[in-house]
Amino acid sequence: MFTRNESTADRVARTVVGAGLLVVSATSLGVTSGKLLGIGAALVGAVLLFTAVSASCLLYRPFGINTSR
Repeated sequence: MFTRNESTADRVARTVVGAGLLVVSATSLGVTSGKLLGIGAALVGAVLLFTAVSASCLLYRPFGINTSR
C-alpha cells in the first residue's frame, strides 16, 4: 500500500516523539478539555506514530527522500 521510505532509526525517533506528544497533550496541554494546543499536539503525535508504523512518510515522496537505504 505505502512505499517504505523510512529507516529503522527514523521510525524509532518518530515513535518516541509521537508517543511523547500524545502523553504531553493528554496530561499537560488540555486535549481532553478541547484546548487548541493540546489538540494540535495530539494530531501531530498521531501522524508521527502512523508514519512510524507504516514506515512511509508522505512528505518524503515529493522531495525524493528515502532514509531506508
